[in-house]
Amino acid sequence: MNSTRRWVRAVARGAACIISCFAAAQCASAQQKPKVRTITAFVRLDPARCEQQLSLTLAFLQNAKGAYERAGYEVESLRVVTQPFPRFTQDMTPEAAMTFFTRLDALAAKDDLEISVGPAMLLDSDSPFQAEKLAQVLSKTTHLSGSIVIAGPDGVHWRAIHAAAGIIKYLEDNTPHGEGNFRFAALAMVPEGVPFFPAAYHDGFGRQFAVGLESANVIAEVLAKQQPPDEMRRALVAQLTMSLNTVDGLGNILEEQTGWTFQGIDLSPAPSKDSSIGAAIEGAIGSKLGSPGTLSTIATITAALGDIMLKKTGFSGVMLPVLEDPVLAKRWGEGALSLDDILSYSAVCGTGLDAVPLPSDVTEQQIERILGDVASLSVKWSKPLTARLLPVAGKHAGDRTDFDDPRLVNTTLQPLP
Repeated sequence: MNSTRRWVRAVARGAACIISCFAAAQCASAQQKPKVRTITAFVRLDPARCEQQLSLTLAFLQNAKGAYERAGYEVESLRVVTQPFPRFTQDMTPEAAMTFFTRLDALAAKDDLEISVGPAMLLDSDSPFQAEKLAQVLSKTTHLSGSIVIAGPDGVHWRAIHAAAGIIKYLEDNTPHGEGNFRFAALAMVPEGVPFFPAAYHDGFGRQFAVGLESANVIAEVLAKQQPPDEMRRALVAQLTMSLNTVDGLGNILEEQTGWTFQGIDLSPAPSKDSSIGAAIEGAIGSKLGSPGTLSTIATITAALGDIMLKKTGFSGVMLPVLEDPVLAKRWGEGALSLDDILSYSAVCGTGLDAVPLPSDVTEQQIERILGDVASLSVKWSKPLTARLLPVAGKHAGDRTDFDDPRLVNTTLQPLP
């Protein structure tokens, strides 16, 4: 216990040093700053000591949050990523596994944390029984996220695709409004170290952290000027670099002061109800999302993110989560945005088919085909993509969703092609 107190005091002293070093950052206007969507810690939990380990991790995350807030950045959430799901369950009975993850969920709820327990299947040869266990765990918890890897350097994982489709239909039937699928993703070529959920996972020793952004507001400010693509790209690099130098510097100083390794920033401009990437793109093209120029604008933003000379991790590309962005949700409800549209944009941007609502009569076989398209595109271009699909129990094409989650925007369901 004494060592824990000493560690916490050391972190606090480090945070104070960070704050003083970056006090000048507060001179920048709030409009120039993105929100920090997440500070994500990567740990390797011992089930017998998980409460103490989470307490130490939370101390680090809270001090990191304080440092960023004092530099003028709003921090939305703190997150923890554990080793992959089977590393816990392979030596547990199903009953013991459920007891452990229920306890982990309660600890997360108590500390206002989100926890990712990673992929149930990393390889196509892994047992699909682990996928069934993950589905049951996600259906009984509220603060845990998980995933399945459906493609990697070895190609498309067809058995894993079948297992992922089974999880999606199970969560549709066994969570309110099917909202459990908001906490599950199928991952294709996604590397370790992504700070965004539910794609985040790692299989190392831990004591690492990364920062994920919500910077659609900064993107929108630049794109509103409707410049030629080359000028837009340069302006984005300049504006984002100015906004994020402090984020990067704080990460490096936190590493030096605490011993937690800074993995970098996921530069992806994650949207929200208050900060729409859809609106930013429409500001650039002067027309509705899906009109000519949409794909090239998304490609320009992604290219600009690649030009930024800061320590990067994760996707660092444009995210188009339909149900998290009011403009995307509206265009989906109007039928102006389709699965094929988003998949084509995924070839030049970030996360694939993210937070896409589907009618309840979508079959498991149809979901497998959708996942197969995502995995095939990912393998073809060797780029990370995900699929987070939300079939809505009892709802059909033409019906409006009625999600309760404050992060989700309701929309009108569209028929499958």
